[in-house]
Amino acid sequence: MIYLDYNATTPVAKEVAEAMQPYLFEYFGNPSSSHWYGQQTKNAIEKARKSLADMLNCDTSEIVFTSGGSESNNYALKGFAFQHQEKGKHIITSKIEHPAIIEVCKFLEQEGFEISYLPVDESGRVRISDLENAIRPDTILISIMYANNEVGSLQPLKEISALARKHNIAVHTDCAQAIGKVPVDVEDLGVDLLTVAGHKFYGPKGIGALYIRKGIQLRKLIHGADHESNRRAGTENILEIVGLGKAAELAMYEPEKRMQREQKLVEMLKSGLLPLGELQFNGNQAYKLPNTLSVSFKNLRAVDILSQMPNIAASAGAACHSDAVKISATLDAMNVPFEFAMGTLRLSVGKYTTEEEIKTAITEISAAIKLLRK
Repeated sequence: MIYLDYNATTPVAKEVAEAMQPYLFEYFGNPSSSHWYGQQTKNAIEKARKSLADMLNCDTSEIVFTSGGSESNNYALKGFAFQHQEKGKHIITSKIEHPAIIEVCKFLEQEGFEISYLPVDESGRVRISDLENAIRPDTILISIMYANNEVGSLQPLKEISALARKHNIAVHTDCAQAIGKVPVDVEDLGVDLLTVAGHKFYGPKGIGALYIRKGIQLRKLIHGADHESNRRAGTENILEIVGLGKAAELAMYEPEKRMQREQKLVEMLKSGLLPLGELQFNGNQAYKLPNTLSVSFKNLRAVDILSQMPNIAASAGAACHSDAVKISATLDAMNVPFEFAMGTLRLSVGKYTTEEEIKTAITEISAAIKLLRK
């Protein structure tokens, strides 16, 4: 099998698994306990918090551990919306957000909030002019993902944050797909809330974090004891928090070298598929994740392409239901023509992808396309 689905999930890095192992057997104490066992796990949690804070360039007090990206997104949007609804009930997001944002927004609409869903240009980026036109006196929050999970386009977050500051509006970004692939610095981006998901950068599944800038108040999402500085109740998931911390350490190691390597693999893949013709590459090719390639083959169905190459793990940009093809919300928002959108594959590489695997993948994808075109 050749794994080209790193945007769906990454394997747990060996170093992460090794760091976690002692906390499965040896260090099992409750971090709220004052005895030796509790102090060992408490210290491990704070070490991981420091690693995450260093990666994001923030203070350790601004990091809250969660069960993953979905909880972080829920906490950020619901927590901010309900805490500040007396100031206004209008929120701005985009049409290409992950369901963990879109579904939260739909819930908030049922609770009396108004949501503006911004369109994107053909490269999958939000236009600052559209954002400016959407801002109202009662706008309290803007939530725009940094990197799109399907096509890899990076959003102009610095400009978004600068505009928001002029209007005294808070900014949240879902950075699940960006962390570990491109540098993420909360001061550079200027955001107030930021979502982290461990399994997207070689950490374990079921663990994440939410960056909350000092001074930002959120209504609690999970009630109980006063864990996580009384911001998220529940005994900490020590094992996976340790893994998340180690993953953050690895993400800070030679990021430029990693980005260049992944970009080289993607360019190699792109060049190998180009001779097939009747295809297009989606997303902003100048501002995108270096590891991601979204390619659409004209008049073919993604599900059929994938079925013809069982040795390659990849994702489809369109789903098939009883002979009907459902295009993804991202490709639809980008106005990708239906005849191309229906045959879209998302190919994403990572730290364990080799050039030999890319060569083999090009051969197998090319064979599948040629067979289907017959």
